Amino acid sequence: MTTAPPASTKGLPRPAAALALCIALTVRALPTRHRMRARITLARATRFLPPSPGDRVVRAYAAVTARQPSWWPGQIDCKERALATVLATALTGRSCHLVLGARTLPAAFHAWAVAADGTPAGADEAGGTDHPWTPVHTTR
Repeated sequence: MTTAPPASTKGLPRPAAALALCIALTVRALPTRHRMRARITLARATRFLPPSPGDRVVRAYAAVTARQPSWWPGQIDCKERALATVLATALTGRSCHLVLGARTLPAAFHAWAVAADGTPAGADEAGGTDHPWTPVHTTR
């Protein structure tokens, strides 16, 4: 018996989310000194596509988080989820921005995707609602 995809992922191809997540996890296999440059380069490569509406980026993020492979040990970091969201949106012909941010008290680093209209996807995880994140770098 098959189950329907969650309502939040409706309208976004699930193979696009799975492929984008595989690409993001491949970037994680690079040497540490090359990872961030590769993430930013991949995200910037999508800037020539038309901007995506906010609800589409949120659906892409939901599809990416629902597609965690069973062979992956442990949790997938926010950097990979955010990059996969940008790439999944690009695979559907639209673009969004990768945002890298930080906060103090407690000091932490976080990455999320944001639509052209400012709708964030993934910014509320890791306590982002009670300790807001400050964007440090946004791909444009």
